[in-house]
Amino acid sequence: MQTAVLSREERGRAIAEKPNQIQRMDDRFYKVASQNGHGMYDVIHRENGSWICNCLDFHYRALEKHEIVRCKHIWGVELSLKIREHVQARVIAPLPDVRVCLYCKSETVKKDGLRKNKYGDIQKFSCKSCGKFFTVNLGFERMKHNPQAITTAMQLYFSGESLRNTARSLRLIGAHVSHQTIYRWIAKYTELMTKYLDKITPQVSDTWRADEMFLKIKGNLRYMYALMDDQTRFWIAQEVADTKYTADVRPLLQLAKQVAGKKPKIFITDGAANFHEAYMQEFWTQNKDTRTEHIRHIRLQGDRNNNRMERFNGEVRDREKVMRGLERKDSPILAGYQIYHNYIKPHQSLDKRTPAEAAGIEVKGKDKWLTLIQNAAKTPVD
Repeated sequence: MQTAVLSREERGRAIAEKPNQIQRMDDRFYKVASQNGHGMYDVIHRENGSWICNCLDFHYRALEKHEIVRCKHIWGVELSLKIREHVQARVIAPLPDVRVCLYCKSETVKKDGLRKNKYGDIQKFSCKSCGKFFTVNLGFERMKHNPQAITTAMQLYFSGESLRNTARSLRLIGAHVSHQTIYRWIAKYTELMTKYLDKITPQVSDTWRADEMFLKIKGNLRYMYALMDDQTRFWIAQEVADTKYTADVRPLLQLAKQVAGKKPKIFITDGAANFHEAYMQEFWTQNKDTRTEHIRHIRLQGDRNNNRMERFNGEVRDREKVMRGLERKDSPILAGYQIYHNYIKPHQSLDKRTPAEAAGIEVKGKDKWLTLIQNAAKTPVD
């Protein structure tokens, strides 16, 4: 019986997945353990983008035979970097303090007092190398009010206060703004955070639920279709339509597949025909092994009820009562509340975790709004 010969990439992956096999010396220099117990090999990332290793395999193939190759140690380092980037992408952490001067790029930077104005204090920094002073306000550049006022406004509003009550509450921390200004803050930062969060894939389960609820938009009755993960309560996608039973909800299912990076194994809805029509076009396949099961005849009790979706509808309904209707179908209020539901609000049914945490995305920091906004601001838009 012949033994399968593993490729260098496969052996490199085995190295990357083992603990304590790769030591990072600096950004370009790594030490990789010999798999035969013969010490460590040096793997260096050169300025031209190529890698070199001092193992015999690389020396013979690359230096003597002039081949463009990767030995298993180079593969191991590259794959470990990809694994680390993937893990880091799942944790959204507060940005550290400033370490580099904005002018001369020196690392001899220190905090040097506060810049005071009537809207709040902003940290000043000074550079020992060039002697210049500067401030950093990532995500809140050219805003008259400090970040605390803006994130406090968003927390107050999405946790249940009206725009006018939020404006009154902000006066207690010295921020005198109108309810229109608060709405503009919500619109600005909801769009910024949405573009950033759309790039992060939640690890949702294989059972999804969908339902519709009515909303008033400019006094007219409209319907919001929402799709939620059963296990994590992650609100995957939403769509606002003019009708209840005849609206085309295929875009809702298409967006959900894009956000989750997959389709579900079980799809639970009520008996509305438009859900089943969309299911047949987006989820159904002839292959029984990959086919999604559509549960559409819901009972009041048992596993095949939609009570979790009804509770979610009640949560959104409570928020809508305070809003007294929306101004337009693509209102930033709904997108902002989706961010609040997924990333900010802890849920009792999830042991006081957020749906994002249940889906493998952790937002750290005392002010999660601030963490999300600053990470969104520093991430380039494609």
